[in-house]
Parts: sequence; C-alpha cells; structure tokens
Amino acid sequence: MTETANARKIAFATFVRRGLEEARATRAWSGTEVSRRTGVSRQTINRWVRGDWASDPEAERVVAFCEGLGLNPATAFAALGWDRRATPRTTPTPPPMDPDVEALLRRLVDPDVSDAEKFHIRETIRYLAYRPTLPIGVRKRGKQAG
Repeated sequence: MTETANARKIAFATFVRRGLEEARATRAWSGTEVSRRTGVSRQTINRWVRGDWASDPEAERVVAFCEGLGLNPATAFAALGWDRRATPRTTPTPPPMDPDVEALLRRLVDPDVSDAEKFHIRETIRYLAYRPTLPIGVRKRGKQAG
C-alpha cells in the first residue's frame, strides 16, 4: 500500500470515528442505531473505522452516512482525497432543539446518572419515536372527550 493510500485511509477512518463519537455523545446512538439511520451496514462502518478496505468506499454510501449523521459529505470526500472542487451540498440547518430533549441528552451522557435510568430514558424515547401517529380525527375526538 502506498503512503498516500494509507494516509487517506487514516483520514477517512478518523472522520468516521469522530462522526460516530458525536452521534453517541449528542444523540446516544449505538452503532446499530447509526447503521439504521444511515442505511450503511455496521460491518461497512466498522471496516471504514479500521481502514480495512481494498477499494474506495462507494460515494453513495459515504453520502448516506454523512446525511444520516448531519455531516457534510464534502468533508468526507476531502478525507478520501476525492475532487474537492465539487460544490458541497448544503446541509439543512437542523431545527432548534427542544429544551426538554436537550435535558434528556445531557442526562444520557452524565456519568452520575445510573445505567438503569439511562436505559429507561432510551426505551421511552424509542417508544415515542416509533409509535404510529394517530390520524387527525382520532386526536380531535380525544380532546373533546376530556
């Protein structure tokens, strides 16, 4: 392997590792959750982190990984040594974070909060995030009954 290829692998592995660390710290996402949200398999992400790939990662997967984590794909492309002259896609500004959600995220990374409480917070969030949305008519009837 050439020195340039090795440097590219290290740079991309560092980029991926930082993205994963940020997802764990700010969103409390596991590797499985990152894989689910990005559409990139855990095996592929692990190979990227180890720099264990013979040919360059597929651009579509790199973009999916970046978009799932809210990262700029141009940064990943630069780490891979790809064409930097390409105009980077503008990533939409995320909506402002609700203060209650920020408080939950802080509790999830607080070392003084027990693992049991963190588990309960994560399970409650998962339940709320993935439960089916009630049709508007059903929501209105519920308000009238109370």
